[in-house]
Amino acid sequence: MTQTHGALLLLFYFIAVTFITKFIRKGNQSKLNYLVANRNIPWWMAAFSLAATWVWAPAMFVASEKAYTAGWVGVFWFVVPNVLTLVIFAYFATWMRDKYPHGWTFSDYIRTKFSNRTHNLYLVESFGLQILSFAVQLLAGATIMWKITGLPFALTTVILAVIPLAYTYTRGIKASILTDYWQMLWIVIVLLIGLPFMFMNGGGYESLLEGLAGKAGDIQGMFTGKGLAVTLAFGIPTTIGLLSGTFGDQMFWQRVWSIREGQVKKAMLWAAAIFAVVPLSLAVFGFFAAGKGLDITDTQLVNVGAVMAFAPKWFLYLFMVMILSGLISTVDSIICAVSSVSGHDLVKRVEGFRRWSPVQVAKFSMVAVTFLAITIANIPGLKILHLFLIYGTLRASVMLPTAFAIKGIKMSERGLFYGLLTSITIGLPIFAIGNFSGNTTLIVAGSLFTILASGLLSTTIKDEACKV
Repeated sequence: MTQTHGALLLLFYFIAVTFITKFIRKGNQSKLNYLVANRNIPWWMAAFSLAATWVWAPAMFVASEKAYTAGWVGVFWFVVPNVLTLVIFAYFATWMRDKYPHGWTFSDYIRTKFSNRTHNLYLVESFGLQILSFAVQLLAGATIMWKITGLPFALTTVILAVIPLAYTYTRGIKASILTDYWQMLWIVIVLLIGLPFMFMNGGGYESLLEGLAGKAGDIQGMFTGKGLAVTLAFGIPTTIGLLSGTFGDQMFWQRVWSIREGQVKKAMLWAAAIFAVVPLSLAVFGFFAAGKGLDITDTQLVNVGAVMAFAPKWFLYLFMVMILSGLISTVDSIICAVSSVSGHDLVKRVEGFRRWSPVQVAKFSMVAVTFLAITIANIPGLKILHLFLIYGTLRASVMLPTAFAIKGIKMSERGLFYGLLTSITIGLPIFAIGNFSGNTTLIVAGSLFTILASGLLSTTIKDEACKV
């Protein structure tokens, strides 16, 4: 594909999403309408939106990469926790919606139940997560566009950020959910078209079975040999990060409070089933690439390598639009999540913002986070997998306290504050050092410490007689 092809592809995508969002009535720019769609999104549309939101960059790239490099063991530790997370969250989200039916953000629920300082730490986690997650989407999208079309990396990060910003800025969460629906539908259709080409041109079932052991053919058992190394270095940290993913992510809480009352569980469970199609299909692409012994230098792009090797050239164009759909559906969800935290939480807490309306604050934050994400994505040497694991661990810091708060398990304000602070300031650095140095012990220790410290301290440390 040439630069012209790449530019036309992006132009086509921009026109398509603009056309889709034109069907949304702009209506009034009230906080209720802009941030939670008047709490009136039907379950079937919400299910596709939730699935599309969960199809972030790692799901589009890591599934194929792990199938290629770590065989069935790597795929297991990526797919199963991903799907299981949505299933578990379906029940917690339902309980939370019943308990707090007119909520806006989970961080604000923490503020009302505990204190401003615990709320501050939830804000650090929320904004840190959204910014890093945004950067990952841009990094992944710009990398693939640059490698396939030659479009300048920096310029592409800007374009990929501005496209979703344009329609979410004008119409809020409704635009995100409607475009997510069509984007997820497109993703599923393209993958179902692509799978037969893998089987017909990739060597059939024999090649698929051979690829289950990875390209090197040395992945056999989950707890033996190299399979054990994959389990320890990738499986455990990924599972922790994924299981905590929805709990600590405002992208999902915003949708929980946007869905029609009584339909949250149904939407989440269908989202899990719809989402599963994506990593499982892309893993098959990776298995065929491994089974046929394709030599792919940049393993982040195994899915594209398989398409170029086994599918007709015209399918590559469909596949590229599919990749854009997965990336941009998450980006628009991130932008809206930031807007909801800013438009509700910050307006309540920051005196200067009270001169503006909640929607004005929300729109300002959308632009600000877009600028920050573009800046981070253009830092030389950043890897998709590294950022994914780091922000996944950041989410883990709030998983147990969030679950405890929903279920009414007693936590002290002091314990919650110091538990969150400990997880973020000690657990995350340990994990980061282990990840960048390749030290499996530190990776596992950092992940476990992050998720357990906040939960244990929040329930064991008692408040002082005079509340801080």
